[in-house]
Amino acid sequence: MAPEKPTAASNNSPDHFTIWSVYFLLFAWRYANAVSLRTFFQPDEYFQALEPAWNLAFGPESGAWITWEWREGLRSSLHPVLFALFYKGADLASNILSLGPTDRADVLIRTPSLLQSTIAAAIDFFTWRLAHRIYGRHSRIAHATLLLTAVSPWQSFCSVRTFSNSLETALTVFALYSWPWEWYSVLDEKTTDSRYSEIPARNLNASLFAAALACILRPTNVLVWMVLTVMLFRYNTSKIQTLVVRAATCGIIVLIVSLVTDTAFYGKLTFPPLNFLQFNVVQSLSTFYGVNRPDYYFTEALALMLTTALPFAAIGLWKGLRRPTAGDNEEDRVRQLRHLLTWTILTMMLVLTLITHKEVRFIYPLLPMLHVIAAKPIAEFFRPLPVPASYMRCFLLALMLIANLLIASYAGTTHQRGVIDVMHYLRKQQESRFLHVPTGSQTNITVGFLMPCHSTPWRSHFVHPEITAWALTCEPPIDIPPDQRATYLDEADVFYKTSAEDWLRSNMASTDSIKTNALEASFEMFQDKGLRTWPEYLVFFAQLVPTLEKYLAGTQYTECWRGFNTHWHDDARRYGDVVVWCLPAPEDRRR
Repeated sequence: MAPEKPTAASNNSPDHFTIWSVYFLLFAWRYANAVSLRTFFQPDEYFQALEPAWNLAFGPESGAWITWEWREGLRSSLHPVLFALFYKGADLASNILSLGPTDRADVLIRTPSLLQSTIAAAIDFFTWRLAHRIYGRHSRIAHATLLLTAVSPWQSFCSVRTFSNSLETALTVFALYSWPWEWYSVLDEKTTDSRYSEIPARNLNASLFAAALACILRPTNVLVWMVLTVMLFRYNTSKIQTLVVRAATCGIIVLIVSLVTDTAFYGKLTFPPLNFLQFNVVQSLSTFYGVNRPDYYFTEALALMLTTALPFAAIGLWKGLRRPTAGDNEEDRVRQLRHLLTWTILTMMLVLTLITHKEVRFIYPLLPMLHVIAAKPIAEFFRPLPVPASYMRCFLLALMLIANLLIASYAGTTHQRGVIDVMHYLRKQQESRFLHVPTGSQTNITVGFLMPCHSTPWRSHFVHPEITAWALTCEPPIDIPPDQRATYLDEADVFYKTSAEDWLRSNMASTDSIKTNALEASFEMFQDKGLRTWPEYLVFFAQLVPTLEKYLAGTQYTECWRGFNTHWHDDARRYGDVVVWCLPAPEDRRR
């Protein structure tokens, strides 16, 4: 299908009000998406963003959990700094409005959603604008791109979560939108085609700044820009000098900002991208968190990201592999740009395949390009046809949209919701303690999590520093010789892979301390032995119930809360509901 020719209207200055109104509609859509999210995906959403941000905003005494990555300087501080600023602003507003603990907690929990919705809407918006650059502003293919990204289950599930990958994706697609694609074509510089002339080459600076920030956040993002630069050698060597000079200038500025910010954040000179590569590539310690098949990105990750759009993306990628015919007509230029996007996508996936630890989030920055690639086959497939064929294709389109919405709804509101719900329950217990405990009584609650490490959020959902909590840990074998790493077990591994009863006997106070009415003496009794005291609230998955029923038989623990978590899980340690067992409240123990 040939791209639509620019009309007289498309040659005029874009209607910025109309264009940006689309962004605000997308923001409203993503904010509704964010506040309706009830489920857990991966720990990095909290422990690599919100926990360091919380620590930065409220100090070490706030109880944030700072993981080993931040102690080793592997992560850029730029990402959590953004959330820390929003936390400080929300806290200031709460103080001005004299909000109570409960209302303040609700505000702080919702605060990240506001910033993340801005980022998520930017991904959708600039994906659509990138399609404008390639297909033309009024092209049906650009409209198809907007629909694809707006109803994408992966976008609904992931873009509104506080991963650094989401910010990386937003920066990447903005940089691609601002990239001087006209440099790769034989267009005359005096062309009046709006898709090329509306963004002048001077906006290369904006593109390079965004690209540099994306690379600081996730060093593997450099693969995108390496491909586009190599391709420029093939198509237009006269622009190489301009690119190198501007890239060096923008890169140095971003590097200085990053060094200053990270040095202030870590308290010493730190360059996280270098530490990141040292850990993941040189030492291969990322394998501690899982090893995937070589074909993972091609056979599983693409399907997770694209869902119903996968067949159309496959068609688009196949066509994009073909070397375009040199020419100056519209169809040849579109094919050329799609060819560039296709090789950028495939090159990044092939290189990342060489790293044994793989996650679908690592190729998230490719999703906007995949949507642009898939949009053309979709627009061609669903273009108006004579009856009755058009009815069948309209039915298929409706089926796709319904399937996308159902997948997004289930993943966002049902699958793994129990580990989020339990945090709200525990926070409410602390707030109830604030309101009902007599003056002079113990006001903090204690919580222990017998779950795989980082199964729940932490202080970003606890909020109140009065909640004293611990959980099983999973520190990697950083200081252990390579020949000994194969047999290394972290605390959570020891608990689950050996004997839970042995772990409880070795690490927890005697159960005698919770069979009497003198529970408050437990801390002094076992502190010197380095044992954990039994918490008021013990949180675990239902698969652990038989073990704990046997081990804690005769104690004062009783089930006080149970919440649905998921219908299925690929990790046997996480089977079943989330269960909370409680000890009597301190004031009740004294009776």
